[in-house]
Amino acid sequence: MKKIRLYPSGHEVECQQGETVLSALEKAGYALPNNCRAGACGECKIKVRAGEFDQGMVLDMALAQEERDQGFGLMCMAKPLSDLLEIEWGTEDAQPKLFPPRENVSFVVVERIGRTHRIVELRLRPVGKPLRYWPGQYVQLNHPDNQMPARAYSIANASRPDGEITLQIARVEGGGISNWVHDSLMVGDRVKLSGPYGTFIGDPAAETPVLCLAAGTGLAPIMALAEAALSRGYRQPVTVLFSAPTNGDLYDSGRLALWQAKHRNFKFVRTLTQEAGEGLVGRIPAILPEMFPDLSKHSVYAAGSPEFVDACITAAKALGAKESLIHTEGFFEQQSVPDTPSADRLL
Repeated sequence: MKKIRLYPSGHEVECQQGETVLSALEKAGYALPNNCRAGACGECKIKVRAGEFDQGMVLDMALAQEERDQGFGLMCMAKPLSDLLEIEWGTEDAQPKLFPPRENVSFVVVERIGRTHRIVELRLRPVGKPLRYWPGQYVQLNHPDNQMPARAYSIANASRPDGEITLQIARVEGGGISNWVHDSLMVGDRVKLSGPYGTFIGDPAAETPVLCLAAGTGLAPIMALAEAALSRGYRQPVTVLFSAPTNGDLYDSGRLALWQAKHRNFKFVRTLTQEAGEGLVGRIPAILPEMFPDLSKHSVYAAGSPEFVDACITAAKALGAKESLIHTEGFFEQQSVPDTPSADRLL
């Protein structure tokens, strides 16, 4: 196993034998700018401070001989040869850069699962090139005949090699897209997605305990964030606190329990607000002080209705949570026109 060290932060990333530096960084949650991924564009050009690497086949226009002599390499093709490869990449540059959104990308429904009486989960497989996104972002789901406005849904899974995307869609009274999904959309049907959008994404350079607060289908982006963190070996404690009215409104408990069994640093807690049952009873803002009396060193993620998010963040700040470590997603607000990332945030 090789290691890649980021200078000057000192953060280290593991790299499998034969794996490129770019691939290893992306698996660890870092967002190195890139485009062609084939040694032709030069977007992933980085100076290597120490160690040996196999550059592979790259074009001279992407990496000139003079640059090679100075120690630069293209990370999309570079494979470490020495046990440690140190690259010049500051923590500011290591922050996630948003992928440019794409419009009307074709997917096929490969599975639909009724999660609760009002939530259905869709597993969607891309027909062509997958959408690239960061866990926590959302997409717009379009009606195939454009008979109704598109609606936004958070992606409920971390990125996968097959490009599969999972959406958890709650039926909304009078909601055209949600009722179409629940009543008409079947396995084998094609849908079109646009995106990704949103900035509810984790900071891969963070090394703090994490507290995730979710209600309803606000659990979707939290699931994506938690899956990504656990899969890349995040070592700090991660707690997911999920609020639901009744036992019948709970879902994904089995998968969350499995994560808790597999990862010592992961904990799943659910609370009910309208009936008694096993575990906690009460709204998250009310039970938070007893569970986490000091949140000054935690990264806090909250997703759900705007009212839920606002109440949770007010409670978290009262317990010392720092503004810079608070991340929110009021998913009902996604129904508006998505924000277009500025040029300096595009990957």
